[in-house]
Amino acid sequence: MSNTKINDKEYIAPTYARFDLEIVSGQGSRVFDDEGKEYIDLSTGIAVNTFGVCDVEWKEAVINQLNKFQHTSNLYYSEPCAALAKLLCEKSGAKKVFFGNSGAEANECAIKIARKWANDTKGEAEYNIITLKNSFHGRTVTTLKATGQDVFHKDFGPFPDGFIYAEANNAQSVRDLVSANRCCAIMMEPVQGEGGVMPLTADFVKECEQIAKENDLLLIFDEVQTGNGRCGTLYAYEQFDVKADIVTTAKGLGGGLPIGAALMFERVENVLGAGSHGSTFGGNPIAAAGAVSIISRIDEKVLAGVRERSEYIFSALSGADGIKSVSGMGLMIGIETERDVNEVLKECMARGILPIKAKNKLRLLPALNIPMQDLVRAITIIKEVAKG
Repeated sequence: MSNTKINDKEYIAPTYARFDLEIVSGQGSRVFDDEGKEYIDLSTGIAVNTFGVCDVEWKEAVINQLNKFQHTSNLYYSEPCAALAKLLCEKSGAKKVFFGNSGAEANECAIKIARKWANDTKGEAEYNIITLKNSFHGRTVTTLKATGQDVFHKDFGPFPDGFIYAEANNAQSVRDLVSANRCCAIMMEPVQGEGGVMPLTADFVKECEQIAKENDLLLIFDEVQTGNGRCGTLYAYEQFDVKADIVTTAKGLGGGLPIGAALMFERVENVLGAGSHGSTFGGNPIAAAGAVSIISRIDEKVLAGVRERSEYIFSALSGADGIKSVSGMGLMIGIETERDVNEVLKECMARGILPIKAKNKLRLLPALNIPMQDLVRAITIIKEVAKG
């Protein structure tokens, strides 16, 4: 056992069921372990390394900023933070951005914005937020409660009030909750990632938009995993032809550095004022410089490449021997296999590819620009392993 594994087991809280694999280096969609074995990376740090490992342009942007200064407090202006906010607003149509360090923090911010907006415009009793069963919104106490899965609602209570859960893809369930409760917002993931890579239907999302309009509610999209080109558009909700009031994002935004963002549109652009929210590391100059490099390069050519790769995966796997179903959107894909997913995952790793899991499914989250030859090889191996 390597010193890394020994020290990890001795000194790090055992909150992760780690694979017996130590990554030591990589380039693009290839990574290497401590024994020199090469793997095709199909998980990118759970949708984080947008353009793969050690992407040259991203690395240069980070190093250039590191050579200037690594951090300053939000009491002062910094160019990378302002440049990233401008870029995000111009590309998304948002009016303001708040930066944190993670998806959970972005979702916490969205919840605070919704509650304060309701308190300012509707009254302090209108605080309930409707989320969806099978959703996942983070691991803070509040975002655990926002998560619509009972398995997360234990051990850490008491949890805060104000979250009620509708059935995904069941608009009547949303309507019933709105009628029975005093609400301020509807919050949803366009694709339920941790819930099994299950996309919402366009009809459901459109009807939720209509329900929000009829009842003066905010519409919040959690794009922590689906955003930043992952699903074939900059944000996945854009494919449903609806307007958002708040969009949260993280993961792929920083390209490998921790950053989260809450994008605020017209109805809520002025909700937060001085002192109403904050984050010491939010908008850190190095993370922001990396994010500028990532977001500035997610253009139509890249998005078309995502869609092309997605179509290949769905076409190659749908109906293949040993494959029960393929779900998802863009390069966020869940594969239900006839064989036990843990065995499939283990054999895939042994054969040099690195997918991960989501419930009972194999989950693929490759780099947006994964070379087609790498993708074809990886999907061929998945098909062979699934077939048994």
